[in-house]
Amino acid sequence: MSFQKSTAREYFESIVIAVILALFVRTWVVQAFKIPTGSMEQNLLIGDHLVVNKFVHAAATAAERRLLPMQEHRRGDVLVFKFPEEPERDFIKRVIGLPGETLELRQSQVFINGEPIDEPYLDAMRQGGRMPLDLRGTFGPLVVPEGHLFMMGDNRGDSQDSRYWGPLPIGYVKGKAFVLYWSYEAESEFYSDVGVGATFRRLTSAVTHLFTRTRWERILRPVP
Repeated sequence: MSFQKSTAREYFESIVIAVILALFVRTWVVQAFKIPTGSMEQNLLIGDHLVVNKFVHAAATAAERRLLPMQEHRRGDVLVFKFPEEPERDFIKRVIGLPGETLELRQSQVFINGEPIDEPYLDAMRQGGRMPLDLRGTFGPLVVPEGHLFMMGDNRGDSQDSRYWGPLPIGYVKGKAFVLYWSYEAESEFYSDVGVGATFRRLTSAVTHLFTRTRWERILRPVP
């Protein structure tokens, strides 16, 4: 009888440890994120599923930055963050302006401190004339406040970003996107719909069309 209690206790402890580790990993290390809109095309497509590294870019106290290998945000990083106007929603954009820099757009060209910057990550949209008309191609100049980042989508003509809602407080950053683990072709509404019914439809579709809608060539690709 005592052996059975010991075995049950071992199973229980193993489950508790596994749950704690899973919560730790999700909270502090990595998190999954899916692309619901076309604001980062053609680098990130609707239906791309990403792994976000929360360990090196998550907001931290001064003490945590001394103890953990945190990295400074860099121009070109693709970050997942809480949308300032609706913090319960997650957005994904690219870092364009850093704290203290003067940012300006002239005819859709980004200038930092008066100098044009090279943006090779936009090449995919430029090829074949896919870059749509950018209605906010003229912007600024604006000094990015300390403790903030200026975020923009790669699909400049179809991106609600810092040009519309302002610089992003660094404390809203959740992590840096670094690899695609799956990509499933679908329309934006497929991912933006919420509720139990929408979740069930997504699950059913993924099972039914796994082989025909999976973009196999994108699996395990690093985020550009």
